[in-house]
Amino acid sequence: MKNEDTPARDGRPELLALRALKLGDLLVAVPALRGLRRAFPEHRIFYAAQPWLRPIVELVGSVDELLPMHGLDVPVPLEPGRVDIAVNLHGNGAESRQRLEALQAARAIGHQSPGWDGPEWEHGIHERERWARLVSWHGIEADPLDYKLNRPAVPAPVPGAAVIHVGAAYGSRLWPVERFAAVARQLADAGLPVVFTGSQGERARALAVADRAGLPLETVAAGELGLDRFAAVIAEAAVVVSADTGAAHLASAYERPSVVIFGPAPVSEWGPPPGPHIALTDESLRRGETFSPDPDPALLAVTVEDVLAAVGKLDVI
Repeated sequence: MKNEDTPARDGRPELLALRALKLGDLLVAVPALRGLRRAFPEHRIFYAAQPWLRPIVELVGSVDELLPMHGLDVPVPLEPGRVDIAVNLHGNGAESRQRLEALQAARAIGHQSPGWDGPEWEHGIHERERWARLVSWHGIEADPLDYKLNRPAVPAPVPGAAVIHVGAAYGSRLWPVERFAAVARQLADAGLPVVFTGSQGERARALAVADRAGLPLETVAAGELGLDRFAAVIAEAAVVVSADTGAAHLASAYERPSVVIFGPAPVSEWGPPPGPHIALTDESLRRGETFSPDPDPALLAVTVEDVLAAVGKLDVI
């Protein structure tokens, strides 16, 4: 299956780690990727995922190349028999297993399932622990707290900013515009430069937050930053306020103070590691409907005052 996405061989044995998901999913898999790098120093390690993640994959320091993979709807762009080791970091469903089985690798690393040896899938554990536990079961030592990223080579356009990440992948994680605006206004009044981040698709929301906060257009960086510069903004932030998104995971990766507002996802499975991070939610109200267009009640239970109090505990202002 030779196509334009297929890299040429370079003489090394090859390892393919499949995780064709989003930014936060990549960042919780870092401990497992670090373990794979230590265990297989002579291998060329591919990370199969969406190509927009390449700038962050390069900061992991344990992956040689991102292999473009647009979800599981297409085959892995490597011919059968080429890969020495195939690692399922995507999940444990039939689709991800079939994509890796088609590679006919000499060794397969995954969870217990028909035709696969490995640990049983365990519900309710943290994602960093899940993937570190998987590779450790296969004899590959991994520390779930080995999650920090290398720093971007590009400078932060606004160092020391209060980064307000207004967007999220799903409506279930969208904290209200007026609440983000109230937090931003307070942080600006406390003397912090404020930057609103998000994707191009979230720019209109960021503009609405800035307008409601009475802050100028120049504070809105949503849709204007490449992923490397976005990482640089987070790496140099005074504080990051966001829902449970890639921005929150980047704040953890760079040990920047952060306040993370949780809705459908449980903090116990996706929350920040030990450090200057505070997760806010009301688990008693959580519906847990990730793909709902409406904000989860657990997220809506978090008030502006809750967020500002958490920022105060972090000694940011």
